[in-house]
Amino acid sequence: MQVSVRNHHRTRCKETKAGWLPYEWSCVPLGDLALVQTGLAKGKNNLRDPVKRPYLRVANVQDGFLKLDEIKEIALEKHEVERFLLRPDDVLFTEGGDFDKLGRGTIWKGEIPGCLHQNHIFAVRCNDRRLLPDFLAAVAASSYGRRYFLLSSKQSTNLASINSTQLRSFPIPLPPFPEQKRIADILSTWDTAIEQIRKLIGAKERRKKALIWQLLTGKKRLPGLTVSWKEYRMGNLFTERNETNNHHLPLLSITGSRGVIPASEIDRKDASAQDKSGYKRIVPGDIGYNTMRMWQGVSAVSSLEGIVSPAYTICVPNAYVDVRFMGYLFKFPPVVHSFFRHSQGLVSDTWNLKFPHFAQIRVRIPGVDEQHRIAEILFAVDNEIESFEKSLSAVERQKRGLMQKLLSGEVRVKV
Repeated sequence: MQVSVRNHHRTRCKETKAGWLPYEWSCVPLGDLALVQTGLAKGKNNLRDPVKRPYLRVANVQDGFLKLDEIKEIALEKHEVERFLLRPDDVLFTEGGDFDKLGRGTIWKGEIPGCLHQNHIFAVRCNDRRLLPDFLAAVAASSYGRRYFLLSSKQSTNLASINSTQLRSFPIPLPPFPEQKRIADILSTWDTAIEQIRKLIGAKERRKKALIWQLLTGKKRLPGLTVSWKEYRMGNLFTERNETNNHHLPLLSITGSRGVIPASEIDRKDASAQDKSGYKRIVPGDIGYNTMRMWQGVSAVSSLEGIVSPAYTICVPNAYVDVRFMGYLFKFPPVVHSFFRHSQGLVSDTWNLKFPHFAQIRVRIPGVDEQHRIAEILFAVDNEIESFEKSLSAVERQKRGLMQKLLSGEVRVKV
């Protein structure tokens, strides 16, 4: 790749709505380069000539890829199918949701024949002589694209949305078509690497899921271990830690996906002035769970000492259990279902699992030696997944840095 870096005086550049661009480039509203197709709204009744078709929802459109494991169908009038039909090379943009879901230019490759899209997804059909779909997807995913959508959006607490007018107004930095193709080809090298790593992560996660069902049910026994599994009440395996008035300890949070972490990592509010006299101490080797969300499996083994909100319950394991094994067991779907059945409250907003009810739940577990070996196996798989996720983050960072240079014309490619 031959490059020509823009100089500090921008003597060969011009200022546009998309920032400083090379003189050979244009800056054109997306609406002049593509058709923006809005989607199908749910909930129509009394259809005269209904047909059912698969359709994409926001949950299917991820950041740079499609998640097609769960595709739903929708009923509509037969004559409307063509109006909402997706075509190969349509670029899909999400209307909104969480800030990180805003925009998301992902290319449809015709993965599902006859598929439609809901009204919270825009399908952008590029003029094939002026704008390359892969180039548009890259611009949308760039820091410039994300910033445009965020600043143009209608925002409320943690939510943002764009409309079709704002999407059509999106200023596209537009190099000549051959240069668009060369840029897209270069970025596709990174996309291929990213896709390969994602597939490896998916394979590891499927392997972990299979191992969990085999090892935590006793269907697969480890060599040399013949001790029978036994049933215990949770109250025979754990005691509750209710130590308060530890103001000097750091404030922690218990999450379902990241474990026990410093509260500052997820809450930027200054909590220094709060009364923490009722906050509970947690130490390495304890398991903490969200009392009102245990039925969703929100629990974690702690590797930190600190204090947590009174909304959490802290469990101290006894000598019969390996705490890492129990950490996996607490997230095992049949056990999570037991947490759900024993939770108290009239509606889901008030369901809670306090320690006395938690203590009545029965689980079947192996001896502590087998628990330890099972935990070691699952922990090793987790480490492999974490390693691949770090590699994925590194490649994605490299791609973002390259995108910034290529899509602004700071680095030019030889066509």
